[in-house]
Amino acid sequence: MCGIACWFDEFGDLRDKVNIIDEMRNSLISRGPDEEGTEVDINIALMHRRLTIIDAENGKQPLSYQLGENKYTIVYNGELYNTDEIRNELLLSGYDFRGYSDTEAVLLSYLHWGEKCLDRLNGIFAFAIYDYNEKSIFFARDRIGVKPLFFYKYDSGIIIASEMKAILKNPIVKPVIDKEGLYELFWLAPGKTQGTGIFKGIKELKNGEYGFYKNNNIKINRYYRVTAHEHTDNEKETIDKTRFLVIDSIKRQLVSDVPVCCFLSGGLDSSTICAVASEVFKQKGKQLTTFSVDYVDNDKFFKRSSFQPTPDSEFIGVMVDFIGSKHNNIVLDNILLGEALEDAVRARDLPSMSDIDSSMLLFSKEIKKEFSVALSGECADEIFGGYPWYHNESILFEENFPWARSLDVRGNILKKDLLSDGADYVRDRYNSTVNDTDYLPTDSPKEKRMREMFMLNFNWFMQNLLDRKDRMTMYNGLEVRVPFCDYRLVDYAYNMPWKFKAYNNREKGIVRKCLEGILPNDILWRKKSPYPKTHSPSYFKYVKDRVNKIFEDKSSIITELLDYRNIVDMMNNDINVMWYGQLMKTPQVLGYIVQLDYWFRQYNVQIEGL
Repeated sequence: MCGIACWFDEFGDLRDKVNIIDEMRNSLISRGPDEEGTEVDINIALMHRRLTIIDAENGKQPLSYQLGENKYTIVYNGELYNTDEIRNELLLSGYDFRGYSDTEAVLLSYLHWGEKCLDRLNGIFAFAIYDYNEKSIFFARDRIGVKPLFFYKYDSGIIIASEMKAILKNPIVKPVIDKEGLYELFWLAPGKTQGTGIFKGIKELKNGEYGFYKNNNIKINRYYRVTAHEHTDNEKETIDKTRFLVIDSIKRQLVSDVPVCCFLSGGLDSSTICAVASEVFKQKGKQLTTFSVDYVDNDKFFKRSSFQPTPDSEFIGVMVDFIGSKHNNIVLDNILLGEALEDAVRARDLPSMSDIDSSMLLFSKEIKKEFSVALSGECADEIFGGYPWYHNESILFEENFPWARSLDVRGNILKKDLLSDGADYVRDRYNSTVNDTDYLPTDSPKEKRMREMFMLNFNWFMQNLLDRKDRMTMYNGLEVRVPFCDYRLVDYAYNMPWKFKAYNNREKGIVRKCLEGILPNDILWRKKSPYPKTHSPSYFKYVKDRVNKIFEDKSSIITELLDYRNIVDMMNNDINVMWYGQLMKTPQVLGYIVQLDYWFRQYNVQIEGL
């Protein structure tokens, strides 16, 4: 994995902007700690920071290819899981390869097929290709949105980068937010509308999109969207195909020139990946290494709930014994967890999921001491119906985001009359997703709603979790792959009838059924449990103290936006706050306020019109 940036200016000579270019490139050093590369011409600067995973010698970037009299150069971030198939097809078409990197395969596939190359790529990626003759840029992002890509179009050019911090290093771009940005921060966060970068003028290329820039014009097109098709497989065929796709995706994503490890929570998804990976390792005479995360004193303060009925520790040992992995349990300190809230903001360039983010950041930091590649079980819940809101019909048919059914806490902590129509903003975003859902004329009302729920989760909840995974891990130079995000699985799951998906009336029932004989029964039928949070009062005290200090200081813009009395009320009363489903309750909301304050200060954010 890597960090990339690209700057094109129609009229300036970028050879005179070396200092700016260096700052942009080096802001991405955490994504690519191993090597750096830059190519600068009059109108174009291509920047790269590399995390070396495959073909160390021939995968150096920026990577150029001469086709006739024209030169093409790519900067690429990602992993391609069908490199061999692409490479073999291009070899038959007469192309010469200098190595076996997926970077070269992507560049040559674009030269051969043009924009249609994206239909052939199976992987997680974001890249930009510069055509020296045409003075044009082709840039694209993977189908599911695992790898990030942002751009900023201005009067005479464009800036493209893996992260907004690289764009913000260019003095052309100012850290300004407008009213829409405030709506995003206070009414939707940690989710955000696809395509927005929150900062005014910065856009995010959506999953499944590509852009083409030429003559100071930019055109964005969608090459992939989840579409409805008739499911023709019977029950047995559905079980068999799901098993094949899950296992094939995991095996493809184990390819690496450096050692690979796996996250293990003891839940269905991570256990599936670990079980398949362990068998592959054993066939090669190797032992899989696994990692889990916990918090100091969580064993003392864990509280069972409908969302989290059992702690992960009860099941991790079962899986470790079953697969024979070398296991590491990372136990995080609660005060360090709070202190890392600021690192998490720097990683995302935005305030987001407070300690849900900072815990992943600290967890990744420990794993990076031994590994540079890991596999994780994200996204099975979104595509296979793993969350409670898929199974409770009183929630299922509510016309709102199921992880934010009540917006009261959001309205209550804002100053009176500030963004008071925020619920309308949220409803508009909800409706735009539902209205863009693809159906079949034969869908029953329930099947139609299940498609809508799939897209709400796919476009919002899942995109947020993928962004978290990428930013927190890549901040430590750790590449994490997500096999359940294989687009083949996504497409198949979207069109699978609910009676199959919820096999045996269980969340992710089809996944459980297809893995019989591969996982122990205790794991196979374990109730869904979310990412573990700290339950320690020491963390709660830490974020309460931080919030109180922010309002005592009064120099923060936060004091002009938020109602301190209502925040204190939330702190002091045992209120069932659900800011973002089960993931963000009162301690996480307080952590988010800490992150907001840090973000406004550290990024020198200005609010337009305030």
